[in-house]
Amino acid sequence: MRLRYAGMCRLCGQVIAAGVEAIYERGTKTVRCLDCVPITTAPEPGTAGGSARREYERRRDNREQRIRTDHPKLGGLILALSDAPQSTKAWESGAVGEELMALRLADLPDTFRVLHDRRIPGTRANIDHIAVGPSGVWVIDAKRYVGKRPTLQVEGGLFRPRVESLRIGGRDGSKLVHGVQSQVERVAAALAEEPPHITGVLCFLEADWPLIGGSFAVEDVQVLWPRLLVKRMVEAPPRVLDIDSVHEHIARSFPSAA
Repeated sequence: MRLRYAGMCRLCGQVIAAGVEAIYERGTKTVRCLDCVPITTAPEPGTAGGSARREYERRRDNREQRIRTDHPKLGGLILALSDAPQSTKAWESGAVGEELMALRLADLPDTFRVLHDRRIPGTRANIDHIAVGPSGVWVIDAKRYVGKRPTLQVEGGLFRPRVESLRIGGRDGSKLVHGVQSQVERVAAALAEEPPHITGVLCFLEADWPLIGGSFAVEDVQVLWPRLLVKRMVEAPPRVLDIDSVHEHIARSFPSAA
């Protein structure tokens, strides 16, 4: 189409003057100059838990090397009789959680596109999973809290402002909620001024969920378990978006952390 207003090619950054022929991508409301060839193959989905597992292995190997260097004769015995610090084991647990989440997301119908372990440019953080489908964009943070119950704590009421917060096994989980909110904001910013509907999710694996109910939302972040998440993703009302275009744009904006 001929552009009514000047724009910038989302691929090469070239300024496209008003009246010039260009490709308008309705899904992301962006333009692409005719010189840029669109991607003909699907973006690399990434490896679930890849960056977390690498960090665990790095810490494990550094600990082993340090102990063997400090104790040449007894290093092997010390390693055999002692456990890695909790800060190291947490990375392994996180990697397993992301891997299990990826297996569950594989149950989604082929109308969905899923990306795993995506790097947030300019930071050391990553997004565990991003799914794009008929029901919109889903930003998913997988958490493996074995045997602990996520609950919604409500304070205030009639005479004080109502305040909701996440508790996990009795501990404050507000930091996790704020982390997902930040990820949703970054994905929205990457998808231009009017992004499609985006849902932030904290998905707890192997947690102590009750037999009936248990899921809830806190500060617009959904808190639930994998099977229910997939069900809601499939059954949620359809949104108007170009799935492939949005998927491609997100994949470019958040590269694989591998």
